[in-house]
Amino acid sequence: MAPTVILLSLLTFIVVLVGGVTNSHSLKKTYNLNDTQTTSATRSARTGIYGNISPTKVSRFSKTIKPTEAISRPLKPTEGSTKTLKTTTFKPNQTQATTRTLKPTKVKPFKSKEPTKTLKPTVKWTEVSTKALKPTTVKPTVTATRTTTSPVRFHTEDLNENIDKNVERRVWHKKESEEPPVFECPPLGLESLKVKDSQIQASSYKRMGLGPHRGRLNIQSGVEDGDIYDGAWCAQYEDQNQWLQVDAKKLTRITAVILQGRSSIWSWDYVETFKVQVSNDTIKWKPCMNGTEEAVFEGNKDTETSVLAILPKPAVAQYIRINPQTWFKNGTICLRAEIMGCELPDPNNIYPWQAEEGTKDKLDFRHHNYKEMRKLMKSVNEMCPDITRIYSIGKSYMGLKLYVMEISDNPGKHELGEPEFRYVAGMHGNEVLGRELLLNLMEYICQEYKRGNQRIVHLVKETRIHLLPSMNPDGYEMAYKKGSELAGWALGRYSYEGIDMNHNFADLNTVMWDAIELETDKSKLINHYFPIPEYYTSEEALVASETRAVISWMQTIPFVLSANLHGGELVVTYPFDMTKDWAPKELTPTADDSFFRWLATVYASTNHVMSNPDRRPCHNEDFLRYNNIINGANWHTVPGSMNDFSYLHTNCFEVTVELSCDKFPHAGELPIEWENNKESLLVYMEQVHRGIKGVVRDKDTEAGIADAIIKVDDIDHHIRSAFDGDFWRLLNPGDYDITVTAEGYFPATRSCRVEYEHYPTICDFQLTKTPKQRLREILAKGGKIPKDLQLRLRQLRMRKLRVTTKLINRRRESQQRRARGAHN
Repeated sequence: MAPTVILLSLLTFIVVLVGGVTNSHSLKKTYNLNDTQTTSATRSARTGIYGNISPTKVSRFSKTIKPTEAISRPLKPTEGSTKTLKTTTFKPNQTQATTRTLKPTKVKPFKSKEPTKTLKPTVKWTEVSTKALKPTTVKPTVTATRTTTSPVRFHTEDLNENIDKNVERRVWHKKESEEPPVFECPPLGLESLKVKDSQIQASSYKRMGLGPHRGRLNIQSGVEDGDIYDGAWCAQYEDQNQWLQVDAKKLTRITAVILQGRSSIWSWDYVETFKVQVSNDTIKWKPCMNGTEEAVFEGNKDTETSVLAILPKPAVAQYIRINPQTWFKNGTICLRAEIMGCELPDPNNIYPWQAEEGTKDKLDFRHHNYKEMRKLMKSVNEMCPDITRIYSIGKSYMGLKLYVMEISDNPGKHELGEPEFRYVAGMHGNEVLGRELLLNLMEYICQEYKRGNQRIVHLVKETRIHLLPSMNPDGYEMAYKKGSELAGWALGRYSYEGIDMNHNFADLNTVMWDAIELETDKSKLINHYFPIPEYYTSEEALVASETRAVISWMQTIPFVLSANLHGGELVVTYPFDMTKDWAPKELTPTADDSFFRWLATVYASTNHVMSNPDRRPCHNEDFLRYNNIINGANWHTVPGSMNDFSYLHTNCFEVTVELSCDKFPHAGELPIEWENNKESLLVYMEQVHRGIKGVVRDKDTEAGIADAIIKVDDIDHHIRSAFDGDFWRLLNPGDYDITVTAEGYFPATRSCRVEYEHYPTICDFQLTKTPKQRLREILAKGGKIPKDLQLRLRQLRMRKLRVTTKLINRRRESQQRRARGAHN
């Protein structure tokens, strides 16, 4: 009888498995940004975390918090809608404004201060984030997208084609000039800190925090009025004898003065009219004349708008004084300034051969608007067609394409084992230095590759590089038309719709922390590839078309490492960018904190300005004491940052680099800025080869296994293999135990050592299918079950029967003991 029972049990087991295979094919995918096939492996692995979450439990979204400036941008009245949201699907090239319900309106960007300031709590969080954040509970039951399993490619762009005429009319009105104002002379450098504190003096000042060294264009104040980092020079006395003086150090042809009021959220101070005097010895002063009368220049009407005052006749002098005449009646004498002037040849210079600080690289150092950017990228592609390709990941709200330059020895194709790297610049359109650095980097890599520079040749052959120079082209065009000195601190920061893309990605941090708090079974928790919540995918969610395009890009290409280039400070920040308890600032590290600190240090320590121990702070934070790196959340909390989204939703590690104190440097400063950042840009890219890499293969077929989970012992953050089975895990030097798991396979573990050299440790894996998986595949193909598999299944069945019998016997013995005890 025993063989008969076993045979009947085996047949029953096979029928159950067949039913399971059939049912698995009936599952429907609920959300997929790339519109690619989602396997049951991905579904089961990524939805398990939410299995025991009750929809009646309250989440962080129901909490009322004190909004910081980083999240308190005023919204339009329509943004508070509670309209029922529908699920939508992102697709790689469908990011145009046609998918949105908002109509293009002229939005005046909110003129924000430093993001660390805390504003008066006038609104609740649910009123300022997005339309979709109205619900008080999180129900993230959407299946995560298989971001690593899609071989979809973005089509190559032909930049010989003309820009669409409708886009041309929308962006560049015929009545408006496309070019910024041209100044006869560049700025002396108050904003860029080229002018030292010792070169600025004043007749008087209220206190150190309002001293003459704070009278720099666009300087930003601290959190409170009264600290040492206030937002302007303010005179101690209110009379017409007060002045701010600048020493140009050399004989200079002074042509214009630019003025702003005081940067403050508490005070309202600015100069309405002023005079100008010049001198060569600070003893005799000559007033600037307008014919026969002393010239009186128009100043400011608010605290932020930069006002240009052109001298009727250029003045040749070493010193210049700005002498306020009238000021805001309810305020006091406060100003921020920049001086426009050309240095004249010094006849006493006995070393004329000593060139000014700059670079020897022959690159196109100027500001490139959208049309000029296209021309430069096209010229690089034509110069190096074998290693470059230009593609677009989508369009801005106004219809401008988001162009990417790909650099690789085999452009257009992901090569097995070759890591993918990206630089993103221009998220804030008025922070333009990153845009120009990436354009210069394209030129430099092309030139040096052709020259045979072995460092560049190796980088190109071993890495697939993607450069997105302008994520917010609409904002850039707004700032560009004003020019580097008159654009101000906020113009062009936001998208055309007024969206700050630095806060516009899905908030996966809250999803993760809510799951940790609510989940009782810790074995069901996941730590990577968090799915995008349903509310965020709605067409009515306030998500910029540019943000949607970048998300599709992230999900299409298995990026390993990235950096997001910003401006306005000198520091490198690393995740998390968002605090766990909505505090304005709080140290909030990731599981990979040590490696993120390494990445940030690599860039900061090789940047010529950041690594200068004698440099002064840009605005209101002294990052020198942190070695010019800081955890993003410990600076100021940023919900929905690209760094956090990249880490939690994809394999990619990303940091933010604040490149300069001046958001929009003058074109004359670009060669110096390139030299300051060139080595940093290169050495940071090389970090993509630090750690381990390998391929996860099927032991029998040698085929790559997609979506295999790579776990590093003692680091609570996993990654997944790409669509052809290759993976990269960024790690610091050391010994690690690596475990790889995949649905339908037995897990495998091995030890891998990461060395200090700049090349990865090869750590390949071969996985063996489980008998159940082999049976599923055979039955799906209608094949016969081989004898070895029959034997293996029989052994498994017998083992299960033995375990079941033992449990039954133990239960009977326990019941009998309890019965005897009750009887006694």
